[in-house]
Amino acid sequence: MEGTDPVNKKLAAAVSGGAVLVLALSGCSSDDDGNKELDAWAKQVCDALPAQDAKVDAANNAIKQAATDNNAPANVQKTDSQAFQDMSDAYGALAQAVQKAGPPPGVDDGGKKQKDAVAALTTLSTSYAGLKKQVDALDTKDQAKFADGLQNIATDLGSLSKSGNTALKNLEQGDVKNAMAGQASCKRVAASASARATTS
Repeated sequence: MEGTDPVNKKLAAAVSGGAVLVLALSGCSSDDDGNKELDAWAKQVCDALPAQDAKVDAANNAIKQAATDNNAPANVQKTDSQAFQDMSDAYGALAQAVQKAGPPPGVDDGGKKQKDAVAALTTLSTSYAGLKKQVDALDTKDQAKFADGLQNIATDLGSLSKSGNTALKNLEQGDVKNAMAGQASCKRVAASASARATTS
C-alpha cells in the first residue's frame, strides 16, 4: 500500500515550486510622489491580492498535507480536488480584479498589458479547474492507476506553478511596479511571499 506515497511527495514538490503571487514586487520600494490616478489603480488591484494569495497558499498547504505517508487515495483525491477548485477561484477572482481596474493610466501599452494579464490569469483559473476534473476522475480503488494519474497531475502542476509566477509580471513594470509596491496590501503579499520562499 505504499505505491502513492512517492507520487504524493512529487505533487507536494510541484506545488512548492510556485503559485506565489506578485513575486516581482518583493524588495521594491516606492519613493516617487507618483501619479494619483495610477496609485488609485494600483490600490484597486493590490487590495484584491491578499485574500486570493491566502487562498492559493492554503490550497498549496492542503496538497502538501495530503501528501503525508499512508494517506488513503480517497482522502488525497478529496483534498486535492478542493485545493485545485480554490486555486481556480483565486486566479479567476484576480483576473476579474485586473479587468475591473481597467488599463493602468498613463502607461505605454497599458491596455495591452492589462489584457494580457487578464488572459494569463483566466487561463490559469481554467487550467486549475482542469486539474480538479483530472483528480476527480482518478480511480482511488486501483492504487497503481491512481499513482499514475497523480504523476501526470504533478507534471502539469509544476508547469502551472511557474506560469503563476509570470502572469502578472509583464503588467508590473516601471511606474506600475512602483505604484503597486507603494500599496500596503501589495507590501503584505510581497512580505508573505518572501517568508514562504525562505521556509520552503
